[in-house]
Amino acid sequence: MDRTRGKFVGVVLAIAATGLLAACGGNDASASKTPTLSSSTSAAAHSSQATAPSPAAGDTAGGGDQAPAPQAAPQPSAAQERPQPVPANAAPPADTSKLTDKDKKFLDALKSQGLTVTSPDSALSVATYVCQAQKSNASNDDIVPFVNAMAGSDPSFDPAKMPVEKAGQIYIDAAKATYCQ
Repeated sequence: MDRTRGKFVGVVLAIAATGLLAACGGNDASASKTPTLSSSTSAAAHSSQATAPSPAAGDTAGGGDQAPAPQAAPQPSAAQERPQPVPANAAPPADTSKLTDKDKKFLDALKSQGLTVTSPDSALSVATYVCQAQKSNASNDDIVPFVNAMAGSDPSFDPAKMPVEKAGQIYIDAAKATYCQ
């Protein structure tokens, strides 16, 4: 009976100590502030997570069989915001002097379907991939995930204007029609 009572008292004291430490934490972060990353706040957050609450002073009756004190779950940072697409005019103009006629036809086909690419090199690498997959008789199901990922990763792509699956299909169709010839 004494062991059970000792464990119970120890757990109650550990929970009380955790609650007290949480209430007196001195964390000045609030919802009205915009979170920023800096070395001082990152170091403070890292050191506060590394420290564990110490046992209470009157907690020695149970000896070493006590369960460790529960630690508070890490608080999630501010709500994750989805970054907005970069406007097409914010990207530096691409150097088109090194592009072949075949490259220009492919990029024009993308543009005519409503896709403006930030980097012609990445768009052309997708076209090259589509052509190589076509030569090796890869199924459309095999290449679609990669092409969709590449189409959606372009900074000028706006998912509000068209789904990434449609953009990926435009890449595939344009590559097969103009680039793989």
